[in-house]
Amino acid sequence: MPNLYQEVIFWALFAITVFSALLVVGQRDMFRSALALIVTFLAIAGIFAQMNAEFLAVAQVLIYVGAVSVLVIFAVMFTKDMPHSTRSTNLQPVSIVVVGLLFIALSWAIFQSQWNEMPAELPVFVESTLVDSSSQLGTAIIRDYVMAFETVGVLLLAAVVGALALVRDK
Repeated sequence: MPNLYQEVIFWALFAITVFSALLVVGQRDMFRSALALIVTFLAIAGIFAQMNAEFLAVAQVLIYVGAVSVLVIFAVMFTKDMPHSTRSTNLQPVSIVVVGLLFIALSWAIFQSQWNEMPAELPVFVESTLVDSSSQLGTAIIRDYVMAFETVGVLLLAAVVGALALVRDK
């Protein structure tokens, strides 16, 4: 049986994640929605840390909380008076149909999956990843996925240059 404190912490982080995610999509104020997004990302990082996935927890905090959330907050702060500039559209029935179809497709995929079946080689794979996954990940990125690593670097450079071009005074 897992430790009672760990289980309580997990369910608390789960509740915080779900509640703040609902606040993200339910808030009318975009700034408060961005703050709820930060809380969601931090709670997910807490779940990663509790699962002994420290690398993912740190990456979650650095990338999502540190970069994506700040970018969203800057985007909200730099936008002009949006309530007066937006136009209403008549796409609500179409969006309801699309969301309904997505819900049906996801429900079908969830109920058709064989959740109790585990491949025979999975326990060996899990044991091999528990040794030192951070160094194995770094080695795999530099050795096996160097092209994807360089592409992400160029993409980040383009994003920074684009952000600087948008922010500079004209």
